[in-house]
Amino acid sequence: MASDIGVLRRARMELAYFSGYFRLKQRETGGAGVILRFERVRQRDSRPFQPNLWREITPQFLDRTIRALKRWNFDLVTMDEVCRRAVTLPKAKRFACVTFDGCCKDVITQAHPVLSKHGVPFTIYLPTAFPDGIGEAWWLALEEIIAREDRISLVIDRQERRFATGSMSDKYDTFEFLTSWMRTLPPPDLSFAIHDLCKRYSVDLAALSRAASMDWGDLTKLAADPLVTIGSATVNYPALANLKEADAQREITMGKPVAEAALRCTVRHFAYPFGDQQSWRREHVVMAQEAGFASAVSTIPGVVEAKGYTNLHALPRIAWDGRQRSLRMMRVMLSGIMFPPVRPTSDNWV
Repeated sequence: MASDIGVLRRARMELAYFSGYFRLKQRETGGAGVILRFERVRQRDSRPFQPNLWREITPQFLDRTIRALKRWNFDLVTMDEVCRRAVTLPKAKRFACVTFDGCCKDVITQAHPVLSKHGVPFTIYLPTAFPDGIGEAWWLALEEIIAREDRISLVIDRQERRFATGSMSDKYDTFEFLTSWMRTLPPPDLSFAIHDLCKRYSVDLAALSRAASMDWGDLTKLAADPLVTIGSATVNYPALANLKEADAQREITMGKPVAEAALRCTVRHFAYPFGDQQSWRREHVVMAQEAGFASAVSTIPGVVEAKGYTNLHALPRIAWDGRQRSLRMMRVMLSGIMFPPVRPTSDNWV
């Protein structure tokens, strides 16, 4: 789960910006370019409890970001072009590639109009169970339950656990704890846990998930746009590290032909669900290669190097935290000075 930029880290980033240090170091740390990762694009609302706010940006912020990237002299490119630049000599101008994880409805209603207006290509990484209407957005159901209840209970490790959720701090603490716990569960156990909660507190998980997701009609419209690249993010969007090897391979392999058959397009790019260091392992990189993907992206932060220094099937992305609205912070992050150098042989990488 993403967290706010810490006070000290933010202070360092402000210093790097106003001193101009990031400009001096960008040639050394900036690599060939960056891949940006977003998820939801929608207007802010006034709900007091919004633990998934880090997943969201507004259409206005997306517009500001695109204008800033152009002003900062980035080439805005497709994932195919990312793959090309990652294995060739660096160009004078760095690239930025815009990507969206999941199948959120607001990508077509809010993000697409902004990006189309600017002529910006982007990639959507699709878990095919969601347009099929059977995907489970468990994090949204968990948010809804905690938001409206003052106390909740569920079975954890065969014991009934109770959580006070009357105060706002209790709600956030409970959401953080349960999200972290659910992320460690194998898919059958995760599905059982969230269905148990939804049954106890009268939340329609299926309806909630369908309302938040695009259907195949929405995706067909996007796939017809030459600016849009459809990528795969498995079928059910599980954390691959929680699966047995055969199950992980099936998830990685099956999402591609399902999307290709439904959308009549070639799917060449893959995203590891959740994408952090705890959600996938080295063997999943091999599986993505064997499945025929030209690239696979994570959410491990970093820049993409040129000349083949970055593994195309373990590409870093900068996952923007929607609670942060400072373009100064974004520019410092895009310079690469905040990230350690990453190579394909690093244990922290693959």
